[in-house]
Amino acid sequence: MLTPVILSGGAGTRLWPLSRELYPKQLLALTGERTMIQQTALRLEGLSAAAPVIVCNEAHRFLVAEQLRQIRIEPQALVLEPLGRNTAPAIALAAHAALKAAQGADPLLLVLPADHVIRDVPAFQKAVHAALAAAGEGKLVTFGIVPVSPETGYGYIQRGGQQGAAFGISRFVEKPDAERARQFLASGEYYWNSGMFLFSARRYLEELGRFAPEMARVCAEAFAAARSDLDFTRIERQRFEACPADSIDYAVMEKTRDAVVVPLAAGWSDVGSWAALHEACEADAHGNVARGDVICEDSEGCYLYAESRLVSAVGLKDHVVVETKDAVMVAPKDRVQDVKKLVHRLKEAGRYEHSLHREVFRPWGSYDSIEAGPRFQVKRLKVKPGAVLSLQLHHHRAEHWVVVSGTARITRGDEVFLLEENQSTYIPIGVRHRIENPGKIALHIIEIQSGSYLGEDDIVRLEDQYGREGTTS
Repeated sequence: MLTPVILSGGAGTRLWPLSRELYPKQLLALTGERTMIQQTALRLEGLSAAAPVIVCNEAHRFLVAEQLRQIRIEPQALVLEPLGRNTAPAIALAAHAALKAAQGADPLLLVLPADHVIRDVPAFQKAVHAALAAAGEGKLVTFGIVPVSPETGYGYIQRGGQQGAAFGISRFVEKPDAERARQFLASGEYYWNSGMFLFSARRYLEELGRFAPEMARVCAEAFAAARSDLDFTRIERQRFEACPADSIDYAVMEKTRDAVVVPLAAGWSDVGSWAALHEACEADAHGNVARGDVICEDSEGCYLYAESRLVSAVGLKDHVVVETKDAVMVAPKDRVQDVKKLVHRLKEAGRYEHSLHREVFRPWGSYDSIEAGPRFQVKRLKVKPGAVLSLQLHHHRAEHWVVVSGTARITRGDEVFLLEENQSTYIPIGVRHRIENPGKIALHIIEIQSGSYLGEDDIVRLEDQYGREGTTS
């Protein structure tokens, strides 16, 4: 049984301002119409695989579930990490989930990060098929990307002797400098470390127990204490907090004697920076990649992205310009690795832009803060058909609602009534209230908040069909 494991726990800060902590790059459509996690799930079609196990950050749970629903994929488990502990513990949790679903069988786990680009899907699937025999014999397979340039941003794997379709591993190498990277490329013995793996669930847990016994123990206990919450497997936080943090490479692959590598040449990229994204996209005759409402003149080798307004550029060379509703980022392509320094400064300043977009997504839809000032804020709410917001109240703000399109069922105190287009209502401070969309089209509401404090933490949830009572997320 081949069980895909999709790891979706990263924050992708090097792709700020598009990628943010609460809406990271794997949830974005960066290279096509589908998001990165959707592309990852869809490239499994034709592998005769079981439904995937997804491991994601607890804060992303509804977004991940909705994106999988959009492509009609129902995971066998959606495991929620209460906090990040790197890839080795995440894969351990997935292994326990897959073993539980397999009911005594030992599934082969195809471990895939959710944020990679693979242009040649048939070549990827061919490499997976080639690796099955080694994994079935108890080997821990990693996929090594056949390098096409002397990249310094990737770790490398030096291959050993051939073992069928796989090779033994002589050593793992940290990210090299430019000269060593050129030597690796010229030798023909080195691959980029892709972070993709194939092995049996039990073999992985055995090797983890051998080389990282405390991590293996904590993960087993945290999974055993997990509880079901809607369609999610919620890992017990207190136990998981005690788990050591480490990557699968350091914890297992560099120590086990059973690691092998299968070469993969499939147009792979981990889209780890704006420069990498530029290379992963189709450029025009001047080497420019333009997304959105973009006009450029006498510019070359640029990545230009417009989310909400016109972006124009003159005389730029090898630059990245990214515009979102609440931020603009400009950087030379050879400095994009330093974008994470901007994110760090935003955190230090206590600003929200490192974490949230202006438009914030919720399980019922989204809200966009379109204007704000002293004692007032204006939002646009989008409520999905059939969705219901929590029954809640506020201690410091009142709200006015105007229905722009669709029909709303409103709870206000003890009243329940319908609002049609161009109708409005008022929710006083301290009155419990709820919005529902009973229709078959999206409901759009303009919300005007007024009061002494307008923060999102001034929400008291009394009832919530998404299990968020007592929270503000």
